Amino acid sequence: MYKLPALILCLLSVATFAQTERIPHSHKMARSLKFPDMPGYKTMKCDLHQHTVFSDGSVWPDIRVAEALMDGLDAISLTEHLEYQPHKADIPHPDRNRSYELALKEAKDHNLLIIRGSEITRKMPPGHCNAIFIEDANKMLIEDSVAVFREAKRQNAFTFWNHPMWVSQRPDGISTLTPMHKMLIKEKLLDGIEVVNDVNYSDEALQIALDNNLTIMGTSDVHKLVDWTFGVPQGGHRPVTLVFTKEATIEAIREGLMNRRTVVFYKDLLIGRDEYLVPLIKESLKVSSAKYLPKTSVLQLEIENVTSAEFTLQNKSKYTFHAHADIVTLKPGEKTLIEVKTKDKLTSIDLTFEVLNAIHAPNSHPTITIPVKITP
Repeated sequence: MYKLPALILCLLSVATFAQTERIPHSHKMARSLKFPDMPGYKTMKCDLHQHTVFSDGSVWPDIRVAEALMDGLDAISLTEHLEYQPHKADIPHPDRNRSYELALKEAKDHNLLIIRGSEITRKMPPGHCNAIFIEDANKMLIEDSVAVFREAKRQNAFTFWNHPMWVSQRPDGISTLTPMHKMLIKEKLLDGIEVVNDVNYSDEALQIALDNNLTIMGTSDVHKLVDWTFGVPQGGHRPVTLVFTKEATIEAIREGLMNRRTVVFYKDLLIGRDEYLVPLIKESLKVSSAKYLPKTSVLQLEIENVTSAEFTLQNKSKYTFHAHADIVTLKPGEKTLIEVKTKDKLTSIDLTFEVLNAIHAPNSHPTITIPVKITP
């Protein structure tokens, strides 16, 4: 899919790895993605669709591990194409588990979970799908497009439909269920769908997820360097799936995915079902102080955004603001002062916002209420 002179790719990969080696062992950087845990759940930051030179990517598996550490991820999967092997003349590898094994070795001294996975690469239908948490990728080299899903399920896999909006297989860009997809869903052979892939988002894929009780997924599907593809030096970030788990283990991530406990982070958007999206937003925004300005009934409150997402909130409460219009932007990791005209001096208020950078259905945003206790 991507073509660059081999020498340039080699030099860039070496340079990236060399820079990574000079980073302190914790790998904590400003670019590290941050989201809070929710009551009862850990928030695991996952990118479960990536490629290396062991299929059609441009880097060695250790680079994917280094990038994940720099981004503060908790888990990744290198989902190499089972059938599509454009580098096989240069990198022959009859063992389709090799990429996973190299990544696992590279990550052994780091707090990063490596999930074994593969990409089932077929024409439409069913198109491309990922199977993760598998036991042996070699056993999935099966010609029949339904039998390969059955083998994935025999290996206790979680399966999801990749880039259903991809114009190479869907020229109009509109994600559409085919009879085969409906059959796979009915027989519980397909568990999730990417509403975000690479730089693309699909309202139609989100609706398919909601209508068919599928897990909402977002992935980078990265082939080159993460920094290049998503403009990280310019403030961008890769798409990730936030999985809400009971503990920080591979099995717990699988359980969270199977039970559809996900929110996707993409271009400052948070996409998911209200059941998990709303609690995540409430944990993300903390009122750190609230008191009246001297000799006024204007309440000044300070809200801290503890995440890597920029929040855009539209005021839906009965109060108007004194230093803002009805739309407020909360920058990542920063505190913002908001002045609220309450008319009378109160001991507490509720502020209601429509969260414009969150999506719970096509063209629809969730509403949250933030309770505010006022300091006398």
